[in-house]
Formats: sequence, structure tokens, C-alpha cells
Amino acid sequence: MGFAHLTLAVRNVQRSVAFFQSTLLWKPLDRPQNIAYPAGWLEIDPGQELHLIEIPTFQPSAFEQEYGRHVAISFPRAAFAALQDRLRQHGAEVIPPERETPFQRFFFRDPNGYMFEVVEEERMQEVLGPSINNDECLMPNA
Repeated sequence: MGFAHLTLAVRNVQRSVAFFQSTLLWKPLDRPQNIAYPAGWLEIDPGQELHLIEIPTFQPSAFEQEYGRHVAISFPRAAFAALQDRLRQHGAEVIPPERETPFQRFFFRDPNGYMFEVVEEERMQEVLGPSINNDECLMPNA
């Protein structure tokens, strides 16, 4: 089973698309034309997307934090410093983790107030191992 997409409300979709494109290097995608709001689609990885919907009155939750709601992504450890620089240059707040782990990670709050955790990609490969065969995820017939 795979992750298809995550949809986030944002105050300004053009600025938000530019933020994710410039910092995390996610690529804009053509989006469906049947949406009543300004929207932007980005490819995180093949088959994984971020959908942004403009809601000018959007306010982030007080629970956007390490011990609350956050979105975790993986990124190459060797590129952490450059990523943190890009994040700061584009208005994100880079936040150290509250607890230590045996792998490197950090958090950032994007300009809309969402909290993201960046975990070293090498750690994710170690934890997850080889890809799971989708057939293994199917429920057996009853």
C-alpha cells in the first residue's frame, strides 16, 4: 500500500507552491480543472503528491509541533545544511528536535504554520529495508 497524496489548506497557493518547489525541490504538476479554489499540485516522489488548496482565512492548529501533528519527510543527510539554508531564506523557522534520536533530524515550520520533520533518508532506508511487495498488503479472502 502506498501513500498517494496529502492535502493542505494554505493562505496563498502561489507562494506556497514556490516555497516547496524552492526548498524541498518538489516539482509542480498539472492539476485537475474541476476545483472551485486556487490550487497547486506538487510531486514529492513518483506517485506521492502534495495538494495545496488556497483558503485565505486558514489558521494553523496549535497542535503543529513535535509532540503533535507534523508531516515527516526523508532527505539525504549530506544535504541537511543546504536545505536548512533554503528553508530560512524562504521564511521557514528551523527548529531543533526536543528529544535525541540515534539518527539526524530537524523540524521546520513553513510560512503557513505547518510543522514538518526532516529525517535523514539513510535512516529511513535502514528502518524500512527493501520495498514491500504490494501483494503482501492485500487482505486474504475470507
